[in-house]
Amino acid sequence: MTTRTPLRMRVLRTTLLSLVAGTITVLGVHRFAHTAEPAVVIPPPVVDEPASDARAETAVFAGGCFWGVQGVFQHVKGVRKALSGYAGGERGDAHYEKVGGGDTGHAESVQVTFDPREVTYGQLLQIYFSVAHDPTQFNRQGPDSGTQYRSTIFATTPQQQDVASQYIAQLNKGGAFARPIVTTIETGKAFFPAEAYHQNYLTLHPGEPYIAINDLPKVENLKRLFPAQYRDPPVLVSAALH
Repeated sequence: MTTRTPLRMRVLRTTLLSLVAGTITVLGVHRFAHTAEPAVVIPPPVVDEPASDARAETAVFAGGCFWGVQGVFQHVKGVRKALSGYAGGERGDAHYEKVGGGDTGHAESVQVTFDPREVTYGQLLQIYFSVAHDPTQFNRQGPDSGTQYRSTIFATTPQQQDVASQYIAQLNKGGAFARPIVTTIETGKAFFPAEAYHQNYLTLHPGEPYIAINDLPKVENLKRLFPAQYRDPPVLVSAALH
């Protein structure tokens, strides 16, 4: 049986894409083989969670490769930790090589711990839909395809489920995107941290072709479209937390 190596395949594929893009540009054709999902300016949610005195709340988002999603939320003010991992499947399958097969039920996800006094769940949703990924792509993001790259909100409370559901309806009704949003909402699913080498990947490997092509533009879009929510430097995951 052939062992799947999705990480190596992902890096190799985007390395080749960057070489092709460079060749095409040299020939005078300014079209790239692949670029990051474009950011979309969208309104904030009409319905958000009520004000709270709580100092910490947890949200879980899936939207393609977790490297970029983690990198975006690490630059959001009020976020205390953004941890890459897996959600949607069983604990025994929460390993990169298994999840890469696409049949475990897991999605590459990011667990965001935030202070609701500084950033609301609704504001996180707006960033998630606007710059963190393209919510109109079904079971894929950019060069990555499969159920493990699906667009899913793993609601951790009934309030989160309600706010997310109403926001999706709001955006679809308002025609915020050229195509319908395919993001699903899943509840009652546990989150499992990913392997240590996946944490802070965008920050640690900014020159890697996959990151440069697909993920760094997302952070730049966050800075451009959400200057009031942008923070620099990012809040990183320490070795003691995963």
